[in-house]
Amino acid sequence: MYNFQSKYIVVEGAIGAGKTSLVLQLSKRYQARTILEVVEENPFLPRFYEDRKGYAFRTQIFFLLSRYDQQIKVTQQDLFRQLSFSDYMFAKDRIFAHLNLSGNELAMYEHLFQIMCRDIPSPDMIIYLRASTNLLMKRIMLRDRPFERKISFDYLARLNDAYEDYFNNKQNFPHSKLIIFNADELDFVGNSRDLDLVCQKLRERDKE
Repeated sequence: MYNFQSKYIVVEGAIGAGKTSLVLQLSKRYQARTILEVVEENPFLPRFYEDRKGYAFRTQIFFLLSRYDQQIKVTQQDLFRQLSFSDYMFAKDRIFAHLNLSGNELAMYEHLFQIMCRDIPSPDMIIYLRASTNLLMKRIMLRDRPFERKISFDYLARLNDAYEDYFNNKQNFPHSKLIIFNADELDFVGNSRDLDLVCQKLRERDKE
């Protein structure tokens, strides 16, 4: 069993990129703890996709507080001293906020985020699953979650661009190693060779 120097590893990417699936595979392979985002508990999310402008602020603040609460509990339990894989990073909240909020709402959000992020540890490593918007849309349709049925291709494309902009700027994650995989070319759930390739690249990056 490989002993990672990186103890807190997150998998990121736009909606439908395969974050949770990869985290579950990696956690099983390395007998690691999983930290999974709870999305369905947000009561504003279904209405957000029907009326983004009307429900963006409430949806975003709920996610911010929920993610902060989960991360603080994990930190207090000192879980990051053992190998942990998470299907989100706390900073992802800000990517969505800048896509969906503006004006005074964005200013208020930024004020809260900057206070909260001081308490949240940075990931040792970030796995970014880059995917085409067509693939994201296909996966969202296949899993058919009721609250995701209203997601438009245009919104998903803009979200995808926002993720690209974020990970193209190293200043956004100065303390984390980054590794990028093309989700369009990998099937780490159905193809064990693809999962082996991901694990090999992770170990190589971990040693750097």
